[in-house]
Amino acid sequence: METERPSLEGRFSFGLCYLRAMDAALSDFILDLPKVELHCHIEGTFEPELMFSLAERNGVQLPYPSVEKLRTAYDFSRLQDFLDIYYEGMNVLRTEQDFYDLTLAYLERINAQNVRHTEIFFDPQGHVSRGIAFDTAFIGITSALDHAEREFGISSELIMCFLRHLDEEDAFRTLDQAESFRHRIRAVGLDSGERGNPPEKFTRVFAEAAARGYLRVAHAGEEGPPAYIVGALDSLGVDRIDHGNSCLEDEELVRRLVREQVPMTVCPLSNVRLCGVPSIDHHPLKKMLDLGLKVTINSDDPAYFGGYMNENMEAVTTALGLDRRHLVTLTRNAIDAAFAPEPRRQALHEELDLFVATRND
Repeated sequence: METERPSLEGRFSFGLCYLRAMDAALSDFILDLPKVELHCHIEGTFEPELMFSLAERNGVQLPYPSVEKLRTAYDFSRLQDFLDIYYEGMNVLRTEQDFYDLTLAYLERINAQNVRHTEIFFDPQGHVSRGIAFDTAFIGITSALDHAEREFGISSELIMCFLRHLDEEDAFRTLDQAESFRHRIRAVGLDSGERGNPPEKFTRVFAEAAARGYLRVAHAGEEGPPAYIVGALDSLGVDRIDHGNSCLEDEELVRRLVREQVPMTVCPLSNVRLCGVPSIDHHPLKKMLDLGLKVTINSDDPAYFGGYMNENMEAVTTALGLDRRHLVTLTRNAIDAAFAPEPRRQALHEELDLFVATRND
């Protein structure tokens, strides 16, 4: 018999209690920590206020009468519930300026949270399929990334994702459309609904992407079984696993991931909002750290899931009893796993080392 799904308030009640009790010094440590984010969908940073503003600018009618009504729709019971609203919101994005405004809004938020490097996903198939040219999204996004590097010193890499609910031929068309922009796209990824869409479905297009010089990542083990993580590693040859929580169901896979130090981009608040874990105090992140897995913290789709980097770090720190040492390890893991050039990774390590040295009080 199916158990009753906890309410949204219930799923966060433990975490909120912990947050109220968080030590002020630890809260300041998180605020000031120089961070790296490796898993954020730019379309998932679409705050309702901006969505309504762009809808009005473009003459698009949203199916919600107000920002408040839209926010109340963010009570998801599974990944597909979220994806339905995610693609609906995407429809508001029409021009280069729209993509620029969306991306810059995210970058301004993470600048305030002292994120020093970010690697963002974008979903060109979700735009091209509704008549928006590939270069419209690309130019808008990269123009904002360039602005943030000049103004805030935030470095970035761009990852082009294939939608796994579509077929591989569509992914090949997307790969070809990106050819003129290869110099700015560091990697390809795989996202959207995981169930029924194993990694092996995209073996050929990932092999072609590798031949063209792209690095590779894939969502696996978020709602799919451990076999999907194995498939991402062996059939797609990925350099990182996005999410990966279900690895804990397979001891041999855990041993492999530890042995090979495969980076995993874990998204705690996302896992709670999509009911992958019952509440933040049941999140497996600390267990993953204790096992020696190379995990990192990320926001995934922060506008929909209740928090950016600081909020994710605060939630797991208070709920799971993490300390400064854990937070530094998670950040070092992210720097090590970043697709940034080696000089930039070295600079990020040096910035982190300096920060840690000044906080040994």
